[in-house]
Amino acid sequence: MTQETSAFIVDDEYQSRLVIAQLLSRYFPGIQILGQAGSVAEATEGIRLLRPQVIFLDVQMQGETGFEVLDQLPESEFEIIFTTAHQEYAVKAFRYSAIDYLIKPIDPPALAEATQKAINKIRLQRSRTAEQLQVLHQQINPGQKFTNKIAVPTSEGLQFLPVQDIIYCQGQGNYTEIFLVSGQKITSSHTLRSYEEMLGGQHFFRAHKSFLINLLHIEKYLRGEGGIAVMSNGSEIEIARRNKTSFLNLFKG
Repeated sequence: MTQETSAFIVDDEYQSRLVIAQLLSRYFPGIQILGQAGSVAEATEGIRLLRPQVIFLDVQMQGETGFEVLDQLPESEFEIIFTTAHQEYAVKAFRYSAIDYLIKPIDPPALAEATQKAINKIRLQRSRTAEQLQVLHQQINPGQKFTNKIAVPTSEGLQFLPVQDIIYCQGQGNYTEIFLVSGQKITSSHTLRSYEEMLGGQHFFRAHKSFLINLLHIEKYLRGEGGIAVMSNGSEIEIARRNKTSFLNLFKG
């Protein structure tokens, strides 16, 4: 899993925070733990500053409650997973739109399941936002054949990339790595197929099951079973044998 989700842990017991952090590292090594807090004041300040996407929040903390943290952050957007030794707060927890409510001692599979639910919800929200922006772009420019920029969901939100700056896209399971002329690599939570559909008709070619290449950035073609496309950044992309003929036909006058 790539680093596409950020988390913050709130608990007045250091050992409890450590357990959660260790379980997250075990089940979701790509999750970035932005910070930890042991009190309402520390949590409120840290969450405002770091803007995590998921909060693991203890209910009772030395005369304070996790609900006080949420009451001080009414406009913040994050997913909440409560952790507590007290079942009686469950109903109130879900009034705060919590993803889940974990009872201590925390069961590792239960934490993994709750975290996955939070990640799935974040992905869905990003995907819907990107799709809405693409529709809006088409409504604003209904006669425009090519899209100048695409909205790419990233760990921080959305990044708008000029299409001509994309050298190629590489699929990594449910994610896509986008390589740019600047040398930057952007990791997106969309699949390679979604980018193939998004960029269809814009000088992009599905060279291989794992690669979508920008034809305008091909420097040379090396003959072989399927052949190799050498891109403008020096990368060598294999052309699948079954795609060789259709690829070469693109360059026939």
